[in-house]
Amino acid sequence: MRPIVASDLMNPDVVTVEEDRSLKALARFLIEHEISGAPVVDKDNLLVGVVSLVDVARATTALEDAPSAGFLRHEAQQVGALNVDDWAEYEALTVGDIMTPEAWSVPEDATVSDVASVMMHHHLHRVIVVRDDEVVGIVSTSDLLGLLIDAD
Repeated sequence: MRPIVASDLMNPDVVTVEEDRSLKALARFLIEHEISGAPVVDKDNLLVGVVSLVDVARATTALEDAPSAGFLRHEAQQVGALNVDDWAEYEALTVGDIMTPEAWSVPEDATVSDVASVMMHHHLHRVIVVRDDEVVGIVSTSDLLGLLIDAD
């Protein structure tokens, strides 16, 4: 029997954002897609980072040195309630300015154990699945937990 690999688990409908997208456009994009973050790609559609509502909150508030991610998560929840039309002071910021340049990814043939190991080691709730550095999907903790439910 063939082992289960990342491409078996992944959601292939992952949406990405371009690194030159404006902060206002990013906020609208995340709100419209009802997601908390997305992989960032360059003009050649290659993975260059990740961006989330936490990054937006960090960029639009004085939270650069905030003590905990939990506090930032609370602030990020408030981003959806903001009127992004009032963000004149942030017009010059782009996704590339605020993204996290480290994007943890796995190849599409990574085993479930490899995927879980990357997620556990780096404290991730999701990992990007790539083929030749191009985003092809995403695996979340829910996808991994689904294996346990299906096992019964």
